[in-house]
Amino acid sequence: MRVERTDQFKADYQRLSEHERELFRASSRIFNVACDRFIETRDPSSWPASLRVKAVVNAPGIFEMTWSFGGPDGRATWQWTTVVTANGVSVLAVRWRRIGGHQIFRQP
Repeated sequence: MRVERTDQFKADYQRLSEHERELFRASSRIFNVACDRFIETRDPSSWPASLRVKAVVNAPGIFEMTWSFGGPDGRATWQWTTVVTANGVSVLAVRWRRIGGHQIFRQP
């Protein structure tokens, strides 16, 4: 799965503890496999229940992935986008928008 990261995501990521970063990296590996499966099938059951992937209310096209509700709270927002590969082919990708706890739903 190809990914992009917003500047806000990069700043949020820098504020995470190393433990929080490890949890995200582990979750993102599972997420990437699920993304590939979803792209192939368009089946909503492609998303593992443990990642709690859902649309963000009142934010069309933005999704949330939550891998932990406590100790530490872990969630990230993302959206589908397209990128052009080196050989000129457009492919679906994920644009990570924000990462952290529930506070990511407030304005930066």
